Amino acid sequence: MEWTGLNQLREQYLAFFESKGHLRLPSFSLVPQGDASLLLINSGMAPMKKYFTYEVVPPRDRVTTCQKCIRTPDIENVGMTARHGTYFEMLGNFSFGDYFKREATAWAWEFFTQVIRFDPGLLYISVFEEDDEAFDIWTKEVGVPNDHMVRLGRGDNFWEHGKGPCGPCSEIYYDRGARYGCGSPDCKPGCDCDRFMEIWNLVFTQFNSDGEGHYDRLERCNIDTGMGLERLACVVQGVDNLFEVDTVQNIMKHIIKIAGVPYHEDQKKDVSLRVITDHIRSTTMMVGDGVLPSNEGRGYVLRRLLRRAARHGRLLGVERPFLSEVAATVIRENESAYPQLREKQDFIWKVIANEEENFSRTIDSGLQLLEKMMADTAGAVLGGADAFKLSDTYGFPIDLTKEILAEHNMTVDEPAFQALVREQRERSRKARLESGVGGWDSEAALDTAGLPATEFLGYSQETGEAVILAILTENGRVDHLNLDDLPGGEPYALVLNQSPFYAESGGQCGDSGTILVNGVRIPVSQTIKTHDGVFLHYSGAPEPSEEAALRVISVGVPVACAQVLHRPAIRANHTAAHLLQAALRQVLGSHVEQAGQSVTPAGVRFDFTHFAALTHDELNKVERLVNEAIWQAIPVTTEVLPIEEAKARGAMALFGEKYGDTVRMVSVGDVSKELCGGTHAANTGNLGAFLIQSESSVASGVRRIEAVTAGGAHAAYHQKKNAIARAAQILKANSAADLETRAQAVMTQLKSTEQALAAAQEALSAYAVRELLAQASEVGGVRFVSGALASPETLRQACDAARQSGGSIVALFAAATAKGTLQFAAAASPQAVAAGAHAGNLVRAAAQTAGGSGGGKPDSAMAGGKDPAKLQDALAAGKAALSAMLSKSSSR
Repeated sequence: MEWTGLNQLREQYLAFFESKGHLRLPSFSLVPQGDASLLLINSGMAPMKKYFTYEVVPPRDRVTTCQKCIRTPDIENVGMTARHGTYFEMLGNFSFGDYFKREATAWAWEFFTQVIRFDPGLLYISVFEEDDEAFDIWTKEVGVPNDHMVRLGRGDNFWEHGKGPCGPCSEIYYDRGARYGCGSPDCKPGCDCDRFMEIWNLVFTQFNSDGEGHYDRLERCNIDTGMGLERLACVVQGVDNLFEVDTVQNIMKHIIKIAGVPYHEDQKKDVSLRVITDHIRSTTMMVGDGVLPSNEGRGYVLRRLLRRAARHGRLLGVERPFLSEVAATVIRENESAYPQLREKQDFIWKVIANEEENFSRTIDSGLQLLEKMMADTAGAVLGGADAFKLSDTYGFPIDLTKEILAEHNMTVDEPAFQALVREQRERSRKARLESGVGGWDSEAALDTAGLPATEFLGYSQETGEAVILAILTENGRVDHLNLDDLPGGEPYALVLNQSPFYAESGGQCGDSGTILVNGVRIPVSQTIKTHDGVFLHYSGAPEPSEEAALRVISVGVPVACAQVLHRPAIRANHTAAHLLQAALRQVLGSHVEQAGQSVTPAGVRFDFTHFAALTHDELNKVERLVNEAIWQAIPVTTEVLPIEEAKARGAMALFGEKYGDTVRMVSVGDVSKELCGGTHAANTGNLGAFLIQSESSVASGVRRIEAVTAGGAHAAYHQKKNAIARAAQILKANSAADLETRAQAVMTQLKSTEQALAAAQEALSAYAVRELLAQASEVGGVRFVSGALASPETLRQACDAARQSGGSIVALFAAATAKGTLQFAAAASPQAVAAGAHAGNLVRAAAQTAGGSGGGKPDSAMAGGKDPAKLQDALAAGKAALSAMLSKSSSR
């Protein structure tokens, strides 16, 4: 066996199984497609579940992959030992009803002994205790000695997850030698020590389980194998763990260089080095597959990993953002297998840098607050409210707080924390639109089993003939629908064999319009499609003038799709979205990626990855570039071609979107090329004009532009033009052209007036304070001055003047606000504070009397009150509070 690099091992494996007739597939995205049961892909077979169940026809009966995987059930243990990691690559060869045990075992042995050149004497095999077939194949055909075979029970060597396909498995172990063992004479594969390392698991899917202990033989048996690439590299490279494998070690060396700390000299520093090394591998791969930081789902996993890594950087003494630098090494070490990492490198760097910079603004203050919270906590359980404050205000994921607490032998009241999280979500939750479409929650209402995918006619026509294949109602699928049986005009859906109506997808809204049934006009309010490509045309009662002519709709009846509304506007706005993305990438950089869009007749809403608000100049440049493309009247063309050819020609694809072998490419000359299934203008000139209405933030690292075209742009232009004319009239400008000059003159005049008013108020306040000081009373040996002032803006100045008047003095002033409330300010001189006065407690007492709250420091404080009628009562309450303070202090 020769030392072999991880990247070479990957290639050796895939090339070997290609030579055995397997189709090499690239790694699937870490983001599951059509599988809501997973947040992230966590095994080699996970993205191919539907191949095994034959819901989807596999591209070939034999497939081999190296799949990126993320597992995060024990993030808190990653780094604590060298055995845990969140990111790994899984090698696998798969048979979908083709070869079975005999070939799988023979090829596994051939790869290990002939390609990797393992010493056969160091390989051990385990089989399910009842699987005599596998035992005989290994011993009698492959030639493995009986003393290198181990039979294990169902818990070790039978793959089963509830009902469905299952079967025995066979694992291949490598003997690393006695120095890794437990010393027991009975040590063998299956022992908990580290001597026998399981490298490869061969699953023989041959049964179907009913979940109650009964197993039927499958008609078509499958092979599903999995071998951790990093684990294989550990053995081949002769290292103890994944952090010492060549590519992973190169990443750690970069971190060591930045932090200036060695590995294997300090246990705590080693933990931090491993945490950062693992987490930057995971996060780089996740961002490369389009995952963005957020507070939910896989985005929360990403945020959690990045912030945990950032915190461990602090523990190593790295005070600046650095993770994006290390991501560059991750990309370099993996780009031979995952070239999209290099293609997306700018995007990856910016997402990671932005998240780390955001966290760096609060991490130090958050850590200080957590330390204070721990010190103030009586017992070993931090309150849920404290943990929520750290999460909500300082960006500390609850898991990070728990990890830090564990380092101090503390825990958190997690139920209380989760209750506060639920309350916040409820407060921020927006009411969903109530509609006929949204109201259909039952499975019966969406029964499209056995229906063929709807043929879309709308690329070339807006009308067409069709046949009703199914009628869906809230209560299920029917062959005949009596309109009199729909109380309150409840919606129903028609399924047609073909349709010019576009079904909502890719951010483009579903079409509305009219369908003729027996010559009667039926309105279509919305069109959506199922996962199987069946279009649902949501319909209602006939138009009032035609109600009597049609009472029953039936399956099999021919119909005419007579009118599709708003198609020109939707086409223009969708093409505008493509031009907008191209312009954004030209102005801002290649890190810009579409993060969502909504194309409707009214306009386009385009979400994209960027990490700062666009400047006025940037917005102007983007708008200008789109309009220049419109003015050039560039033909918009579509082609259906192999996906690899489309990508080679520069077509942009959506992050995380699953594409087939052939795709539809929409091109706007040399300006834009995108993979897209939507409807588009025939020529950019059809857009007329493009006008950006707004630019805003949607989430961390995601911005939104809303824009209009054609008639929408014309209406928006006139709206702004009229607003300018009205503003010119109000400001008495001679014309719109003079508006800016007149506005500046008015603002200058207003500023001058405000300054004069402030000076007058200050003088009046000073006079009032002098008058009040002359009337000051004595409370417990301290002068006390209080009263009402004309303006809240003068409260602080009045307090400063009182404090500077000398001696031991306390001041309490109040003023009414423009909103009909009260504002209080209190101050105490150093001598008064020494005597026991506390401005914060005094002003709180006053504010509470007026129905408000507030407080502050001993020498200065502010508060608010709700009831102006209680002003004098509040001042009296403040005086009483001061008296109580001073009496308490003097009695000590």
